Amino acid sequence: MKFTDTYVNPKEFFSLGIQETSGRFYVSFPVSNRLTDYEEYYAIDQQTFECFQNDVDAAVEFVNRCRRHELDELLIQKPGWNRGTAI
Repeated sequence: MKFTDTYVNPKEFFSLGIQETSGRFYVSFPVSNRLTDYEEYYAIDQQTFECFQNDVDAAVEFVNRCRRHELDELLIQKPGWNRGTAI
């Protein structure tokens, strides 16, 4: 899968983008486990994608819910047994 970030928020450590193969929109943020650092990608619809580009507070609220694992059903790639913690 190829993920292309279209918006990066370095202060809040998240990105918005498009998964090139499927055309799906996503929110991503870095996570870390004892072996490596990686990104978790959460699917969002186009309307949410456009909203988050203009409303950073709404995006941060969503990202924080993802970090607390409240929206795991939206994960594009399911984590394995050694799931990381948000950075």
